[in-house]
Amino acid sequence: MSPEDLPEQIDALLAAPLPLPIVAAGDPVLRRPAEPYQGQLGPRRLEALVEAMRVTMRAAPGVGLAAPQIGVPLQIAVVEDEADVPKEVREVRGRYPLPFRVLINPAYAAAGPRRVAFFEGCLSVPGWQAVVARPERVRLRATDLAGRPVDEVFSGWAARIVQHETDHLAGTLYLDLAELRSLSGARAMAERWNRPTPRHAARELGFPLPAGQEDA
Repeated sequence: MSPEDLPEQIDALLAAPLPLPIVAAGDPVLRRPAEPYQGQLGPRRLEALVEAMRVTMRAAPGVGLAAPQIGVPLQIAVVEDEADVPKEVREVRGRYPLPFRVLINPAYAAAGPRRVAFFEGCLSVPGWQAVVARPERVRLRATDLAGRPVDEVFSGWAARIVQHETDHLAGTLYLDLAELRSLSGARAMAERWNRPTPRHAARELGFPLPAGQEDA
C-alpha cells in the first residue's frame, strides 16, 4: 500500500468479508518497518480497521495481530489472551488473561535483567514453532485507540505477546530471534514438546536456554 493512497486502499480492504486473510512469511510487507500512525486514516477508518483486526485475530485464533499481517504498513497492533491453559502452564509461563488492547506506535524496553525462553508461534508462519528467549518484563509505551498515552509494565506471557507484535511493526519475525535448532512442526509440538517449559526440547535438540530458567 502506498502512503498517498492508503485511505482508499484501507476502504477496499475493509469492504472484503471478515475475517481478513493473514499475510504469510515471504511477503515484503512483513519485512519493512511500518510507518508511524499519525492520523492517516481518521477516526472512522481507524476504528473499522481495529475491529477488522480484532475479528481476524480471534478467528485465526491468535493472541495478537499486527497491521502488516493484513497487509497494512502502519504501526498498529491488537492483543488479547483469554489464557485458557492448564494451571501448571499458567503458573510456569505467567500466562494470565490479557483484555483486548489496541497498541498504536508501540515501543518496549526490558524492565529487568531476567530472560525466559518458551516455544512461540506466529499466524504468519503457520504450522511451526520455535523457542525464543525474551525479557520476562518489559515497559511498553504506546497510545491507545482514543489517543491516550500508554506507559505500562507487562510481565510473563503478556510481555511476550506485546514484544512479538511490536517486533512485527519493525519488520522482525519471531524466527529472527529464535533458537533455530528448536524449530518444530505441529506434529512434533503435539507429540514431543508439549510441556510447560522447553527444557526437555533443549536437551534433546541441543540448544541453550537462559541461565537460571527452571524445568517444569
